[in-house]
Amino acid sequence: MEIRLEDVEKVMELAGVDYYTAKEALIKAEGDIDKALEELAPTGSSVSDEVKDLIEKLKAKVKEGNVDRIQIRKEEEIILKLPVNIGIIGGIIGAATAPWALIAGTIAAFGFGCKLEIVKKDGSTDEIV
Repeated sequence: MEIRLEDVEKVMELAGVDYYTAKEALIKAEGDIDKALEELAPTGSSVSDEVKDLIEKLKAKVKEGNVDRIQIRKEEEIILKLPVNIGIIGGIIGAATAPWALIAGTIAAFGFGCKLEIVKKDGSTDEIV
């Protein structure tokens, strides 16, 4: 089995891990990026109930439609910006947890001084409270 550099870089970017960790996760997952991301996702016990509630509210907003991207902001700085694409939509439908784990991990890492926002297709933003 060959692990491609592009796949390692994608896992590094999405999971926020170093090269070695991303490559090891891909090897364990036999090259499957989604499985590698699931392996690297925080466990349920490491994500607080408040973060889980925010993620559930966010999922509901994405299901409603008209969402272009999701972003996490701390004060005036955007820490994470994710386009709502097939990967995230698939996450809702197919129970893939990687994008949601990434969002939860980012909120947990930067604390609750963060604002979780959705950016609509018209450019307006809504804060998930």
